[in-house]
Amino acid sequence: MKVFQNIQELAKAVGTHLGHSDWHTVDQQQIDLFAEATGDHQWIHIDPEKAARGPFGTTIAHGYLTLSLIPKLAWQVYRVEGLKAGVNYGCNKVRFPSPVPVGSRLRAGIELISLTPGARGMQATARVTVEREGSVKPACVAETVSILVP
Repeated sequence: MKVFQNIQELAKAVGTHLGHSDWHTVDQQQIDLFAEATGDHQWIHIDPEKAARGPFGTTIAHGYLTLSLIPKLAWQVYRVEGLKAGVNYGCNKVRFPSPVPVGSRLRAGIELISLTPGARGMQATARVTVEREGSVKPACVAETVSILVP
């Protein structure tokens, strides 16, 4: 994990790859809990029997479940000391190039794209690539935007 002592030190890392998270296994319980939380009970996610006959041969994680893992994974990559708060502001672009079959191992790689002054603090934009172990294509690529309040 990279630890930046302050915003100024983070600014020097703009344009660089900050590192990778640990691997995280997506199991059926996590998929089922996400379905409950969101009300998205599509069979491709929650019905292993039917999904076995479907296009992927098993259940797959919701795309938005994969996206929602980014904060958990990002905390393993870097942090900035001395902040009052860090909040998600949104995403400029999100894509799901490949599915995440149940049992997949995912990790996130983060590239800091920019750090600019905003109304409430510094706006950090990062390209997060969620890789699936053994897959050529990533599971998710998102350009995330956070507000860092010094």
